Amino acid sequence: IGKMAVLEGAESGWATASGMAAIFTTFGTFLKAGDHVLSGRSVFGSTHQLLNNVFAKWGITYTYADLDKPEQWESGIQTNTKLIFVETPSNPGIDIIDLEWIGNFSKKHNALLVIDNCFATPYLQQPIKFGADISIHSATKFIDGQGRTLGGIILGSTKLIKEIEGFARHSGPAMSPFNAWLLSKSLETLAVRMDRHCENAMKVAEFLEGHPRIRKVMYPFLPSHPQYEIAKKQMKQGGGIVTLVIEGGVAAASKFMDGLKMFSISANLGDTRSIATHPATSTHSKLTEDERLQVGIEQGTIRLSIGLEHINDIIGDIRQALD
Repeated sequence: IGKMAVLEGAESGWATASGMAAIFTTFGTFLKAGDHVLSGRSVFGSTHQLLNNVFAKWGITYTYADLDKPEQWESGIQTNTKLIFVETPSNPGIDIIDLEWIGNFSKKHNALLVIDNCFATPYLQQPIKFGADISIHSATKFIDGQGRTLGGIILGSTKLIKEIEGFARHSGPAMSPFNAWLLSKSLETLAVRMDRHCENAMKVAEFLEGHPRIRKVMYPFLPSHPQYEIAKKQMKQGGGIVTLVIEGGVAAASKFMDGLKMFSISANLGDTRSIATHPATSTHSKLTEDERLQVGIEQGTIRLSIGLEHINDIIGDIRQALD
């Protein structure tokens, strides 16, 4: 916790059993019946399910807003909005919000700003420095970096974490001591690993953008990204995730993924190994087709978590699967 707090520029933190445990604990601590959540529309599938189904039945309402449409945030705020939640970059669409803008917006409306910083890690982005109250991570991903353990972490002020502690102690989403040790050791190589993830991912994104079978590529540090200038302002590098849309829908996506030889096929990300994921049938399968399309997930959307292998091997595997 101490290491993560230093990296994020936070006063304190609390470790949980998983990333979703961190989100549930944060929501459970600060929300009560009658409260309202204003959330980015592009969030992890399980976060959607928490808001849509779990907290909704407890009398907590929610509104979604697109990360690139400030007017939706302005119209979505309510007098009972207690918490604003954003993933940036988002999963899997790599949408980005201006952290400075949303930080000022949340303070203007006296709402708690919670940022899911999982894709960027504290090495690439520190939301608290831009006005976030809480930064959350699924430590299962890049923090561990080797696909071997589960964990989550909540980072913020001493006052807020004290409130988190009260809820967590009585609800039990605790991180195991062994997982805490593994994750602490993993932080020793975070900078080295993230530099390689980012270097490889940038080259993969550039390769894919020039391929005739790929209709769209989403990566923060591609100049074609709609929020490229914002990404450059608040991120050190572009991260290890590249999302693409292949022509031909689910059939083409399945054929491409079946053709990959080196990539693992998994819903996880942030591993040393490169991983391919089809969000519509995995991480976001519980959403309706309309809900998926609203967050930019098509049947041909594929999320690539770019690993630490040699870049020639990574691009070579993608090229042969596309061909």
